[in-house]
Amino acid sequence: MGSDVEVGQGPRARDTADPRAAHDRAVQRLLASYRAIPPGAPVRLAKKTSNLFRARAATSAPGLDVSGLGGVIGIDPVARTADVQGMCTYEDLVDATLPHGLVPLVVPQLKTITLGGAVTGLGIESTSFRSGLPHESVLEMDVLTGAGEVVTARPEGKHADLFHAFPNSYGTLGYATRLRIELEPVEPWVELRHVRFHDLETLVATIGDIAASGEHDGFVVDYLDGVVFTATEAYLTLGRRTAAPGPVSDYTGQQVYYRSIQHDSPVPKVDRLTTYDYLWRWDTDWFWCSRAFGAQDPRIRRFWPRRYRRSSFYWKLIALDHRYDIADRLEARKGRPPRERVVQDVEVPLGRTAEFLHWFLREVPIEPIWLCPVQTRGSWPLYPLQPGELYVNVGFWSSVPRDPSDPGHTNRLVEDEVTRLDGHKSLYSDAYYDVETFWRLYGGDDYGGVKRRYDPDSRLLDLYSKAVRRK
Repeated sequence: MGSDVEVGQGPRARDTADPRAAHDRAVQRLLASYRAIPPGAPVRLAKKTSNLFRARAATSAPGLDVSGLGGVIGIDPVARTADVQGMCTYEDLVDATLPHGLVPLVVPQLKTITLGGAVTGLGIESTSFRSGLPHESVLEMDVLTGAGEVVTARPEGKHADLFHAFPNSYGTLGYATRLRIELEPVEPWVELRHVRFHDLETLVATIGDIAASGEHDGFVVDYLDGVVFTATEAYLTLGRRTAAPGPVSDYTGQQVYYRSIQHDSPVPKVDRLTTYDYLWRWDTDWFWCSRAFGAQDPRIRRFWPRRYRRSSFYWKLIALDHRYDIADRLEARKGRPPRERVVQDVEVPLGRTAEFLHWFLREVPIEPIWLCPVQTRGSWPLYPLQPGELYVNVGFWSSVPRDPSDPGHTNRLVEDEVTRLDGHKSLYSDAYYDVETFWRLYGGDDYGGVKRRYDPDSRLLDLYSKAVRRK
């Protein structure tokens, strides 16, 4: 057994004298807030921010008090585990684990994603080709259920059904208050190779080769993702952990990371980052979405405060747009129709990925596109990827002109094509499935029984109501 290191509740927390006692008090406040919600009233978290892109109905009902549930309780550097509160952001989690030379097995790209959110939803990153999704490194978790009880769920035992159904349930079965997760060792730096491809078929085949062998041309690959700009300009970025010191790049200033990937050479372009900067390489510009706010224009970027070059600030700008319809108003002033938001991540089997990419590039005027291979290590009923089969996550986040007669036209096209190719779509954004199709794709045979057991009075929304009806 290793010795736990008590680390408090993250660098911004105040009560760090006894993290476990503070956690217990926070759970009691949470339970008290649950009991204070009148029967029949919706049960939701009392938080103003979210990393979800789908809108939901406004409510004036009181929410669950999650204050004090946003930190790291303890780290065992010998066992390589951490006990983490459900509302802890990955930014705070990495700040606590990295001094031990450890990080979570999968660190989603945006700093403000919470561990509980990544587990009850889905997270992914460049280690997913070898480590799966964030919930697959969870050893046990405490969950506040819809019945108002806190239960400890593990892969085996009394609450194993909840443990396995929790991923992709999006808070409809309960909320994680504490999670024990695996950690893995890292080195101080990451060496990068950006490999260019002139056709998508070769790129996809290379993903499969790397996932099978763990290397490419003698280069050990610890991290793997890619970017597609066009059908003839696409890249895989291969990362390798290293302890060897040397010069590093900085993409938190005037340089933009995804632009650094591009080159026109048969020889891979090399780069180097600190491990910390590698983990958050996409956060500074929210992948490439900061360009919508002008943040990538050099004339603006030099005056854009560095502290506002991060996803959490862009979320605030998005919230203002949703509230005041700023983008649609600007489009109207130019005589253009409103825009349909197409913000999605989909998983497509490796063998169908090139087919999907060609279809997408023909049908949807959005670029670039992010690629992230993933291979799950277990079976998860609400997001039934086949264990051991390699998929490629394809991420695209922008908008297209809206069809006035069918506001969700492009999103429906994407859903239909992904289903045709035996893929799956994450539910953090807009979804348009009919009821029958939805439950066929998202574990309807398993969900109902778990829902009845842990939320017998339907205090929480069901998954279809939350993901599609956006209640």
